[in-house]
Amino acid sequence: MTPFELVEPATLAEALSLLDPDDPAVRPFAGGTALMLMMKSGLYRPQRLVSLRGLGNGISAIAAPPDGGLKIGAMVRLAELERSEAVRQAAPVIADTLLTHSNVRVRNVATVGGNLAHADPHMDLPPVLIALGASVRAAGPAGERVIPVEDLLAGYMATVLANDELIVRLDVPAQAGRRAAYAKVTARSAGDWPALGVAVSVAAADGAIADARIAVGAATETAMRLKQTEALLASRPVDDALLREAGKCAAAEAPVVADLHGSAAYKRVLVEVHLRRALQQALAA
Repeated sequence: MTPFELVEPATLAEALSLLDPDDPAVRPFAGGTALMLMMKSGLYRPQRLVSLRGLGNGISAIAAPPDGGLKIGAMVRLAELERSEAVRQAAPVIADTLLTHSNVRVRNVATVGGNLAHADPHMDLPPVLIALGASVRAAGPAGERVIPVEDLLAGYMATVLANDELIVRLDVPAQAGRRAAYAKVTARSAGDWPALGVAVSVAAADGAIADARIAVGAATETAMRLKQTEALLASRPVDDALLREAGKCAAAEAPVVADLHGSAAYKRVLVEVHLRRALQQALAA
């Protein structure tokens, strides 16, 4: 690795002042699980890394407001989410998903904010958070703004964040009786990067889906919603024929891409099959 400067601010304001909106060689540093690999391979050569580890409890805690939602600091580690009783009560699909996210060594270091800011399409959390209607609060020189997770991801390993903005919190709204599930398909071990990740969140009553949110990742360039498939399901009585129709619609709607984990044709089949299974799992919860 080439030499670089490491700075360790004590406050959020100080951290923001150390970032450069015009210089991509200056980057914030959270858990570093992905960044270190990029640096070791020579894909990224920073001039300055701004460590966020000393910013205090303000962005390192999990809160469960009375409304039933979650407020998760950006520096909360994934292992903390996995073990949190508050998370399991408010949105158990998050904790369940993290059980097979990479491995425990990574989860003990990787942070929520870093995971989202890295925007790797093979991450498990983004489609889950999109299906749950989650948003991030980002801080910058002009103040803070709220960005839905589905709007945060701009493309392959790209977000809408400016170079001098930081994610400070993840907000998950109260699910109010909604049921959610995540289906992950890997070519090797359960903790491997997925060939497909599909998340669903449904509100159902009287044998029909009143509302559905569906998101896919890994098979596409970035995690994204499948709004046509959501519309197909709205207010329809649930039966096997509807679930098969939804699977076919999702396979046609998702802009799948080929990679080392499978061809585009293979991934379309995965989307069709596992969207149906994720819906069945959510409806049975």
